[in-house]
Amino acid sequence: MSRTHYEFKPWNVGRWVIWGLFVLIMLVAPKLFTSSLSHTMLSQMGIAIIVCLSYNMLLGQGGMLSFGHAVYSGMGSFLAIHTLNVVGSGQWALPVSLIPIVGGLAAALFAVVLGWVTTKKAATPFAMITLGVGELVWAMALMFPDFFGGEGGISGDRVTGNTLGITYGPQIQLYYLIAAYTLVCTALMFAFTRTPLGRMLNAVRDNPERVEFVGYNTQMVRYIAFVIAGFFAGVSGGLGALNFEIVTAEVVGAHRSGAYLLFTFLGGATFFFGPILGAILMVLAFVLLSELTKAWLLYLGFIFLFMVMYAPGGVASLIMMNLRVASFGMLRRVWASYLALAGTGLVILAGAGAMIEMVYHLQLNAALGNELTFMGATLNAKGFNSWFGSAFVLVTGLGLFELTRRQFLHDWSDIQVDIEKEIKRREAL
Repeated sequence: MSRTHYEFKPWNVGRWVIWGLFVLIMLVAPKLFTSSLSHTMLSQMGIAIIVCLSYNMLLGQGGMLSFGHAVYSGMGSFLAIHTLNVVGSGQWALPVSLIPIVGGLAAALFAVVLGWVTTKKAATPFAMITLGVGELVWAMALMFPDFFGGEGGISGDRVTGNTLGITYGPQIQLYYLIAAYTLVCTALMFAFTRTPLGRMLNAVRDNPERVEFVGYNTQMVRYIAFVIAGFFAGVSGGLGALNFEIVTAEVVGAHRSGAYLLFTFLGGATFFFGPILGAILMVLAFVLLSELTKAWLLYLGFIFLFMVMYAPGGVASLIMMNLRVASFGMLRRVWASYLALAGTGLVILAGAGAMIEMVYHLQLNAALGNELTFMGATLNAKGFNSWFGSAFVLVTGLGLFELTRRQFLHDWSDIQVDIEKEIKRREAL
């Protein structure tokens, strides 16, 4: 007599730990950083995480380079702020906490209409179509002031009711609403990557001809993913409308779409958690870096160029590669090289930064005199010694960095060979 045996898949403990830490960080963060600025930045990080993850559904998972993703987050913002005003006038009895869902549904509706045309093509034609759609919507935002509010935008008031003492007046209350949406949306988008549709989207990205050969419509796969990504982008836009209580034409502009692309790439589009890192970097750059220097966009461009040249997989790929090396106990063999790379990188930053700040000082702050302070040193923007010294530091840093990088690549290559040998040894046991 045969017995029926039931086998259960063991729990992925590591995944539960990571998600638990994610929830814990969102709960504890506003307790550790208690200032109003910190709460505002944390709220913006939650909003940015949702929109960057939604963008990565197109770029990282589907291989669709979009230059118009801000259209859907922006339209979600506009519909959300209009809904907020309608709720505030007493015409609708809709809880404020559900307004981001309205933004998501509105953005999904726009994605249904515009995505059907956009996803007809792939690769470069797709990117060009999204760029054209983005410019079209941005132009319309200035042509129809009744809906888009013109240059002044549309403002609203999120304090329109009181549910169990929650008015969303204090920033901390809105933060926890954003945190809840961030957690749910992140979990849903992660679950999407494990669905048959998510796997098929990866296949369309990697080999669309084979997908067509086995009977799937690649355009329909891209279209459905496009609509889903539009929904989550709209949710983030709705949260942004509640957070800032004003929406302008800037939210559908090309530079907003470019920011999503830039920071999703910097975070690492090939890993699910990469856009989360990119979203955090985006808020830090827009809020903190922009306060430190007027040349912050130039620094950001140099960082992007550096990452494209030396770490095209983004920050997430660097983390995963080093975790792999650490799992074999070989990370200690490159820590000295990492210190040398960081030191030479700071030397490059000092030289290049000094020259950039002097140029900006001459262009924007000439009335304040020729002298300025950079990294604790006093520079003369019209002095030969300051320019020569900055150039010398920059060239020296570049030379040392290149020598250090070559040594690091040699050590890294040796480590990879040793890892492969160790893997084969373990397989032979």
